Amino acid sequence: MEKKAYIIVGPTASGKSAYAVRLAKKVGGEVISADSRQVYRDMDIGTGKVTKKEMAGIPHYLLSVADPRRRYSVARYQRDAARTLQSILVRGKTPIICGGTGLYIDALVEGTFLPSVPPNPALRKKLETISIEKLFALLKKKDAARAKSIDWHNPRRLIRAIEIAEALGKVPRMQKRAPEGIKFEWIGIDLPDKKLKKKIHLRLLSRMRGGMLAEVKRLHTRGLSWKRMESFGLEYRWLARYLQNKITKEEMLEKLELDIWHYAKRQRTWFKRNKNIGWV
Repeated sequence: MEKKAYIIVGPTASGKSAYAVRLAKKVGGEVISADSRQVYRDMDIGTGKVTKKEMAGIPHYLLSVADPRRRYSVARYQRDAARTLQSILVRGKTPIICGGTGLYIDALVEGTFLPSVPPNPALRKKLETISIEKLFALLKKKDAARAKSIDWHNPRRLIRAIEIAEALGKVPRMQKRAPEGIKFEWIGIDLPDKKLKKKIHLRLLSRMRGGMLAEVKRLHTRGLSWKRMESFGLEYRWLARYLQNKITKEEMLEKLELDIWHYAKRQRTWFKRNKNIGWV
């Protein structure tokens, strides 16, 4: 008999986490997070990590499982999430995969088999000094096919793709080993532009009042470099620049809010390609 799991996707600030909790209460579910920044410990306010109160007693997995000073790869997420998925099913519960990182969700649900290429520290150090535009141009030269599908706004993914292309000659076509015996129901959560922009604005103000700046200071004090902070993007990038006196507070808030909106639009673009998603 085929077992069922739900996948809740959509742009940031659309209300995915709250929807997942409501659904979990209805179907006897447990939530697997699919967020590439929420896997890291002590990055709570800036990533919008669901709180214990918001969980309302529903178990959540793959939150705060990694040291932010160390890279948590898509391949590791795929492995950890697949094990969690099976564990939930074995206990007779319903898995609910919830998040906005499309690459993570595809790796888990479609069983995408990722190439096993070890990190190249020397190459990464060199590539980290290059602008996003030049990184994208370099990947395009090495592997035009991968360049067409990658999120070129994400320097970590560009560097990883170049790293793989350097090792293998090109980024190989991803093979698929989808989980068997599971029927996935895709649910998309979104809002009209005006409402989503307002939610992004109000959420940013709430996070600032809630101690997001102190969180970033604390991370740096505990050994997270500004350079590493920059790689996480969005809140951590702009707050890090502000704390280094590279921009004013007003500039930081303005650029951050715009950056979050652009990120939300990229998420929409990623998920709109998936015709299995039923939007609510």
